[in-house]
Amino acid sequence: MREGVYGWESVTGPVLKPRSFLIEIHNRLNKDDYTKVLLHEMIHVHQHVRGDLRDIGCLRLWKGINCTELDYEDMPWEQEAHQREQELYEDYLNYLTTS
Repeated sequence: MREGVYGWESVTGPVLKPRSFLIEIHNRLNKDDYTKVLLHEMIHVHQHVRGDLRDIGCLRLWKGINCTELDYEDMPWEQEAHQREQELYEDYLNYLTTS
């Protein structure tokens, strides 16, 4: 938490066609933040399943391009996850109020 990391996702099965993942989330988040982190990490799962995000050895590829050296805020998979996280969270809140 000190480093600003509240959750992460990793592939636990084959990397060629990943279908098994591990998501870890900090256990001291409030309900809203926990939900946002879960949505964010699930977007990364989807990126891996689509084949857009790949980890090959020490390399991190986005749509076949090596992005290993990028700063966190410049990583395209993080940019997509942050954008989609907010959209999905708003959809989730709307669902709760209309159900």
